[in-house]
Amino acid sequence: MDHVRPTRPSEVSQNTTATSVKPLELCPDTPPNLVGPRLVEFETKRNLEDVRNQVGSLLQQGGRFKPSNCIARQKVAFIIPFRNRYEHLNHWLYYLHPILIRQQLDYGVYVINQEGDGVFNRAKLMNIGFVEALHEYDYECFAFADVDLVPIDDRNLYRCSDHPRHLSVAIDYNYNDNYILSSPTAFGGVSLLSKEQFLKVNGFSNTFWGWGGEDDDLYNRIVLRGMSISQPDSQIAKYKMIKHQRDVHNEVNPKNAVKVQETKNDIDTDGLNSLNYTTIDIQRDVLYTFMTVDVQAPAG
Repeated sequence: MDHVRPTRPSEVSQNTTATSVKPLELCPDTPPNLVGPRLVEFETKRNLEDVRNQVGSLLQQGGRFKPSNCIARQKVAFIIPFRNRYEHLNHWLYYLHPILIRQQLDYGVYVINQEGDGVFNRAKLMNIGFVEALHEYDYECFAFADVDLVPIDDRNLYRCSDHPRHLSVAIDYNYNDNYILSSPTAFGGVSLLSKEQFLKVNGFSNTFWGWGGEDDDLYNRIVLRGMSISQPDSQIAKYKMIKHQRDVHNEVNPKNAVKVQETKNDIDTDGLNSLNYTTIDIQRDVLYTFMTVDVQAPAG
């Protein structure tokens, strides 16, 4: 017959202490697994299933990730204005998810797809993404990212700062490693604002239909609210642009250049507080949340 010795209360306490889970600490300010510049190319044909198999193993539904071994320094929502750019989206997802994982962000990817073939409104899609992402999670930082821009260096951190931040400082448009610097007042391509900063400027204007002007208007809003933009070093903040033709129904709108001069008159009445749209469909994949919306666009 086996003899079982009773466990003393002191032994229970010691065992419990020994096996208790240590609270997670804040992730390091400099993520330890960054690798610096990497080759970025768009010749490889990538479909969504390939990308899902190659980079999706650590992701959760909706294109969500958070580090398991530390507490992320920021909760970041990536907002991608979209229409008919599926090949570009596959490249973006393939390259960005591994970078964002290495940067130890608590993040989600939101693709905001404009329904129909009316005139495109990039800025309004950004506003919609901001509102919808906040319905899902308490994001602190918002990365507004064009789907045709891919960073080459993971040291270019997708984190908000005390100032609205412009990340796409130097862009290679022709795949020849000739990076063109943006102007000091540029705020297009890839830009980051905290929740508080975006609310302070009332978001983007909703009335920039067609190509051009909405980023300049946002820059004006930032200045009018007493803020300035910051940029990372241009040797790190390098992007490659995926070549493409101008989208149908996203032609240059000459009226937008005039509207940029009127920011001070519109900032309080045109933006998040005047946003109207209808959600048509929401699809959640391991790579993203894909939301199709009706922005009440004029006919193309």
